[in-house]
Amino acid sequence: MYSGTIVPLVTPLDSSGVVSRSDVDSLVDYVRDGVTGLMPTLSTGEGEKLSERQWRDMVEATVAHARGLPVLAGILLPETGRVVARARLAGELGVDAMVVSTPFDPDLSQDEIYRHYEILREAVDVPLFVYNEAEKSGNDIELETLLRIFRLPNVVGIKESSGSAEVTRRLVEADHQVPVFEGWENLILEARGITGFIGPLANLEPGVCTRMLADPSPERQHEIDELCKRFGLFDDDWYRSVKVELSSRGVIRGAYTVDEIGER
Repeated sequence: MYSGTIVPLVTPLDSSGVVSRSDVDSLVDYVRDGVTGLMPTLSTGEGEKLSERQWRDMVEATVAHARGLPVLAGILLPETGRVVARARLAGELGVDAMVVSTPFDPDLSQDEIYRHYEILREAVDVPLFVYNEAEKSGNDIELETLLRIFRLPNVVGIKESSGSAEVTRRLVEADHQVPVFEGWENLILEARGITGFIGPLANLEPGVCTRMLADPSPERQHEIDELCKRFGLFDDDWYRSVKVELSSRGVIRGAYTVDEIGER
């Protein structure tokens, strides 16, 4: 079972928009001692903005340089059919799990959300990590729907990024065996009973995140909150802020984003 701090990796790009495999290697080396897994191409990795080539190159590079850590590839696409195709590609690339949001549709019913994951489970045998968020999809997965999804085969975790510690606590307390990971740094202390944490701060300070999980306290939460303010992790372009800081530390060579240089 997954636990601890899993890092949602930024996607290092060069000035022409190509994934820098050497920077991926450097980044994994930088975080590896403080994390239990690598999660490329999710929101912090600009997953919904990457071209298929960028997505594939980032996942391939992460798998190649994983150093024994599991690779859980993010899939952020608007439609179920495209998610299934990308999930099949993820399996071909040798990932350990796929991390999948709901389709991008604010009018989606809970039954349609369930069917999305059911179709995915029927089509692909790669283990599934559910991504519960509303910023990109425009919809929320209700507790009863999540519990239905958890009963599908080979669901191995959830990144709970609703932004509500109460929602996370209710999920933790419900009757299931799926590991629950908090997706917001500022809610780690409130989200009692979580199995782990997945958030952008792990690119920069994985040890701080892991210590918080091992010994949660108001003091450690304050330290994390201050780091988030310092690094701009609650800004709209937090992924760029993380890249800027990693570049200043010499971990990656540039802070280029897809928005700045486009898809390749």
